[in-house]
Amino acid sequence: MTTHDSDLVRDADETNDRRPGTPRRGTGFLDGPLTLRTTPSATVGPFLAIGLTWPDGPFAVAEGTPGAVWLRGRVLDGNGDVVPDAMVETWQADPDGRFAHPDDPRGAATTEGFRGVGRSDTRHGEYAICTLKPGPVPDGEGGWQAPHVDVSVFARGLLDRVVTRVYFADEAQANAADPVLTGLSTEQRATLVAQPTEDGYRLDVHLQGDSETVFFAV
Repeated sequence: MTTHDSDLVRDADETNDRRPGTPRRGTGFLDGPLTLRTTPSATVGPFLAIGLTWPDGPFAVAEGTPGAVWLRGRVLDGNGDVVPDAMVETWQADPDGRFAHPDDPRGAATTEGFRGVGRSDTRHGEYAICTLKPGPVPDGEGGWQAPHVDVSVFARGLLDRVVTRVYFADEAQANAADPVLTGLSTEQRATLVAQPTEDGYRLDVHLQGDSETVFFAV
Protein backbone atom coordinates (compact mmCIF):
# COMPACT_ATOMS: atom_id res chain seq x y z
CA MET A 1 0.00 0.00 0.00
CA THR A 2 1.43 3.32 -1.06
CA THR A 3 1.11 6.27 1.32
CA HIS A 4 2.03 9.92 0.93
CA ASP A 5 2.87 10.66 4.55
CA SER A 6 5.85 12.89 5.19
CA ASP A 7 8.93 11.66 7.00
CA LEU A 8 7.77 13.46 10.14
CA VAL A 9 4.48 11.57 10.13
CA ARG A 10 5.99 8.16 9.35
CA ASP A 11 8.67 8.50 12.03
CA ALA A 12 6.39 9.94 14.71
CA ASP A 13 6.75 8.41 18.15
CA GLU A 14 3.32 8.44 19.79
CA THR A 15 4.83 7.60 23.21
CA ASN A 16 7.27 10.50 23.24
CA ASP A 17 6.36 13.58 25.29
CA ARG A 18 9.34 15.90 25.24
CA ARG A 19 12.33 13.97 23.93
CA PRO A 20 14.16 16.48 21.67
CA GLY A 21 14.84 15.38 18.14
CA THR A 22 12.06 12.82 17.93
CA PRO A 23 8.92 14.20 16.30
CA ARG A 24 5.57 13.39 17.79
CA ARG A 25 2.34 13.73 15.86
CA GLY A 26 0.59 16.98 16.82
CA THR A 27 3.32 18.48 19.05
CA GLY A 28 4.83 20.87 16.54
CA PHE A 29 8.37 19.54 17.08
CA LEU A 30 10.42 19.45 13.87
CA ASP A 31 13.64 17.60 13.10
CA GLY A 32 14.71 20.13 10.45
CA PRO A 33 14.56 23.85 9.66
CA LEU A 34 11.17 25.38 8.92
CA THR A 35 10.89 26.69 5.36
CA LEU A 36 8.37 29.45 4.58
CA ARG A 37 7.17 29.72 1.02
CA THR A 38 6.06 32.88 -0.78
CA THR A 39 2.44 33.77 -0.15
CA PRO A 40 0.45 33.89 -3.42
CA SER A 41 -0.30 37.39 -4.65
CA ALA A 42 -3.85 38.71 -4.45
CA THR A 43 -5.70 41.75 -5.70
CA VAL A 44 -6.69 44.52 -3.31
CA GLY A 45 -10.15 45.50 -2.20
CA PRO A 46 -12.85 46.24 -2.48
CA PHE A 47 -12.39 48.07 0.81
CA LEU A 48 -10.91 51.42 -0.19
CA ALA A 49 -13.61 53.51 1.46
CA ILE A 50 -12.87 51.95 4.85
CA GLY A 51 -10.42 54.19 6.68
CA LEU A 52 -9.10 55.85 3.51
CA THR A 53 -11.80 58.46 3.01
CA TRP A 54 -13.13 61.02 5.45
CA PRO A 55 -16.23 63.29 5.46
CA ASP A 56 -14.58 66.43 4.07
CA GLY A 57 -12.11 64.53 1.88
CA PRO A 58 -13.77 65.65 -1.37
CA PHE A 59 -13.37 69.32 -0.47
CA ALA A 60 -10.06 70.80 -1.58
CA VAL A 61 -11.91 74.01 -0.73
CA ALA A 62 -15.14 74.48 1.18
CA GLU A 63 -18.30 74.43 -0.89
CA GLY A 64 -19.38 78.00 -1.56
CA THR A 65 -15.83 79.34 -1.80
CA PRO A 66 -15.68 82.01 -4.53
CA GLY A 67 -14.59 80.34 -7.76
CA ALA A 68 -15.19 76.81 -6.47
CA VAL A 69 -16.02 74.17 -9.09
CA TRP A 70 -16.94 70.50 -8.95
CA LEU A 71 -14.72 68.04 -10.78
CA ARG A 72 -16.76 64.89 -11.41
CA GLY A 73 -16.61 61.68 -13.42
CA ARG A 74 -17.07 57.94 -13.41
CA VAL A 75 -14.39 55.28 -13.04
CA LEU A 76 -15.04 52.58 -15.66
CA ASP A 77 -13.58 49.10 -16.07
CA GLY A 78 -12.62 47.37 -19.30
CA ASN A 79 -16.25 46.41 -19.99
CA GLY A 80 -17.40 49.99 -19.60
CA ASP A 81 -19.08 49.23 -16.27
CA VAL A 82 -18.93 51.68 -13.39
CA VAL A 83 -16.53 50.74 -10.59
CA PRO A 84 -18.53 51.59 -7.45
CA ASP A 85 -15.74 51.06 -4.92
CA ALA A 86 -12.81 52.98 -6.39
CA MET A 87 -11.08 55.92 -4.76
CA VAL A 88 -9.84 59.04 -6.55
CA GLU A 89 -7.26 61.40 -5.06
CA THR A 90 -6.35 64.77 -6.58
CA TRP A 91 -3.44 67.14 -6.11
CA GLN A 92 -3.11 70.52 -7.80
CA ALA A 93 -1.94 74.09 -7.72
CA ASP A 94 -4.18 77.00 -6.74
CA PRO A 95 -5.46 79.62 -9.25
CA ASP A 96 -2.09 81.40 -9.00
CA GLY A 97 -0.26 78.22 -9.98
CA ARG A 98 1.19 77.60 -6.52
CA PHE A 99 0.97 74.44 -4.46
CA ALA A 100 -0.18 74.26 -0.84
CA HIS A 101 3.20 72.96 0.22
CA PRO A 102 6.31 74.72 1.61
CA ASP A 103 8.55 73.00 -0.95
CA ASP A 104 7.08 75.04 -3.81
CA PRO A 105 10.14 77.12 -4.85
CA ARG A 106 7.94 80.10 -5.65
CA GLY A 107 6.33 80.01 -2.22
CA ALA A 108 3.36 78.07 -0.93
CA ALA A 109 -0.19 78.80 -2.04
CA THR A 110 -1.81 81.70 -0.22
CA THR A 111 -5.41 81.11 -1.32
CA GLU A 112 -7.36 81.01 1.93
CA GLY A 113 -8.89 77.63 2.71
CA PHE A 114 -7.22 75.86 -0.22
CA ARG A 115 -5.44 72.65 0.74
CA GLY A 116 -4.60 71.30 -2.72
CA VAL A 117 -5.61 67.70 -2.11
CA GLY A 118 -9.00 66.02 -2.46
CA ARG A 119 -10.12 62.43 -2.02
CA SER A 120 -13.41 60.88 -3.11
CA ASP A 121 -14.88 57.40 -3.26
CA THR A 122 -17.23 56.33 -6.06
CA ARG A 123 -20.00 54.73 -3.99
CA HIS A 124 -22.59 56.98 -5.65
CA GLY A 125 -21.41 56.04 -9.13
CA GLU A 126 -18.80 58.76 -9.64
CA TYR A 127 -16.05 60.70 -7.92
CA ALA A 128 -16.70 64.33 -6.98
CA ILE A 129 -14.07 66.86 -5.88
CA CYS A 130 -14.91 70.44 -4.91
CA THR A 131 -11.92 72.59 -5.79
CA LEU A 132 -10.61 75.69 -7.52
CA LYS A 133 -9.50 75.70 -11.11
CA PRO A 134 -5.69 75.66 -11.05
CA GLY A 135 -3.42 78.12 -12.77
CA PRO A 136 -0.49 77.22 -15.07
CA VAL A 137 2.71 75.92 -13.46
CA PRO A 138 6.33 75.97 -14.71
CA ASP A 139 7.46 72.99 -16.76
CA GLY A 140 11.01 73.10 -15.36
CA GLU A 141 12.53 74.15 -18.67
CA GLY A 142 11.51 77.77 -18.85
CA GLY A 143 8.01 77.13 -20.21
CA TRP A 144 4.60 76.50 -18.71
CA GLN A 145 2.28 73.56 -18.22
CA ALA A 146 -1.39 74.15 -18.90
CA PRO A 147 -3.73 74.22 -15.88
CA HIS A 148 -4.26 70.65 -14.77
CA VAL A 149 -5.07 68.42 -11.81
CA ASP A 150 -2.95 65.39 -10.94
CA VAL A 151 -5.12 62.34 -10.29
CA SER A 152 -4.41 59.00 -8.59
CA VAL A 153 -6.94 56.18 -8.96
CA PHE A 154 -7.14 53.22 -6.57
CA ALA A 155 -9.52 50.39 -7.48
CA ARG A 156 -10.19 46.67 -7.24
CA GLY A 157 -7.73 44.59 -9.23
CA LEU A 158 -4.98 47.22 -9.02
CA LEU A 159 -1.95 46.28 -6.95
CA ASP A 160 -0.78 49.88 -7.23
CA ARG A 161 -2.47 53.16 -8.04
CA VAL A 162 -2.64 54.50 -11.58
CA VAL A 163 -1.80 58.15 -12.17
CA THR A 164 -3.24 60.51 -14.75
CA ARG A 165 -4.12 64.17 -15.25
CA VAL A 166 -7.19 66.27 -15.85
CA TYR A 167 -6.89 69.23 -18.21
CA PHE A 168 -9.67 71.67 -19.13
CA ALA A 169 -11.36 72.03 -22.52
CA ASP A 170 -11.77 75.80 -22.11
CA GLU A 171 -7.97 76.24 -21.89
CA ALA A 172 -7.39 75.47 -25.56
CA GLN A 173 -4.48 77.89 -26.05
CA ALA A 174 -2.60 76.67 -22.97
CA ASN A 175 -3.35 73.04 -23.83
CA ALA A 176 -1.90 73.49 -27.30
CA ALA A 177 1.47 74.41 -25.78
CA ASP A 178 1.48 71.95 -22.88
CA PRO A 179 4.55 69.66 -23.10
CA VAL A 180 2.58 66.60 -21.96
CA LEU A 181 -0.44 67.01 -24.22
CA THR A 182 1.64 67.85 -27.28
CA GLY A 183 3.39 64.48 -26.94
CA LEU A 184 0.11 62.57 -27.27
CA SER A 185 -2.12 61.69 -30.19
CA THR A 186 -5.47 63.41 -30.65
CA GLU A 187 -7.28 60.36 -29.28
CA GLN A 188 -5.00 60.15 -26.27
CA ARG A 189 -5.36 63.84 -25.46
CA ALA A 190 -9.13 63.47 -25.43
CA THR A 191 -8.89 61.05 -22.49
CA LEU A 192 -7.35 63.79 -20.33
CA VAL A 193 -9.49 66.84 -21.17
CA ALA A 194 -12.50 67.55 -18.96
CA GLN A 195 -15.57 69.19 -20.45
CA PRO A 196 -17.41 72.11 -18.78
CA THR A 197 -20.66 71.47 -16.92
CA GLU A 198 -23.11 73.73 -15.10
CA ASP A 199 -21.11 73.66 -11.87
CA GLY A 200 -17.63 72.64 -12.98
CA TYR A 201 -16.09 69.96 -15.19
CA ARG A 202 -16.52 66.27 -15.99
CA LEU A 203 -14.07 63.59 -17.07
CA ASP A 204 -14.53 59.83 -16.89
CA VAL A 205 -11.54 57.59 -16.14
CA HIS A 206 -11.35 54.40 -18.24
CA LEU A 207 -9.10 51.83 -16.59
CA GLN A 208 -8.99 49.61 -19.70
CA GLY A 209 -10.54 49.20 -23.11
CA ASP A 210 -10.59 51.06 -26.42
CA SER A 211 -11.00 54.41 -24.63
CA GLU A 212 -8.40 53.72 -21.93
CA THR A 213 -7.26 56.85 -20.14
CA VAL A 214 -3.60 57.82 -20.56
CA PHE A 215 -1.72 56.87 -17.39
CA PHE A 216 1.77 58.00 -16.45
CA ALA A 217 4.75 56.21 -14.90
CA VAL A 218 5.68 58.06 -11.72
